[in-house]
Amino acid sequence: MHKKYVVRLTDEERGELQLVIKKLKGSGQKVRRAQILLKADADGPNWTDQQIAEAFSCRTRTVEGIRQRLVERGFQETLDGAQRPSPPTAKLLDGKQEARIIATRLGTPPKGYANWSLRLLARKVVELKIVDTVSRETVRRTLKKMA
Repeated sequence: MHKKYVVRLTDEERGELQLVIKKLKGSGQKVRRAQILLKADADGPNWTDQQIAEAFSCRTRTVEGIRQRLVERGFQETLDGAQRPSPPTAKLLDGKQEARIIATRLGTPPKGYANWSLRLLARKVVELKIVDTVSRETVRRTLKKMA
């Protein structure tokens, strides 16, 4: 079968891939991508996608995707993986809001309570109009970062 995306590595790229594999340098994904690229090299072993997939316990679509990424985006982004431009979910609180929540927590609890509970603190934060709405889980994560 004729391959649409042909992998041709330079000597420097081959050396970097071998170094990643030999020293297990980087994440497991990075090592696997390095192994796949070395075996897919047209000037080297030139294995088929099926052979590579069987050797490294992945799907042929994974091998095809790595080939395509190398041709379209370049060697370094293929090896290291693409970085997300922004996190999957936006931050719920900014730094000032977090600081005010922590300051509220460090203050004395309302009358009738010995300590702040997460639910009580979440209600108080909304009552003080620090934020419009907040869950106790968001308050917990904010306080956990402080510790």
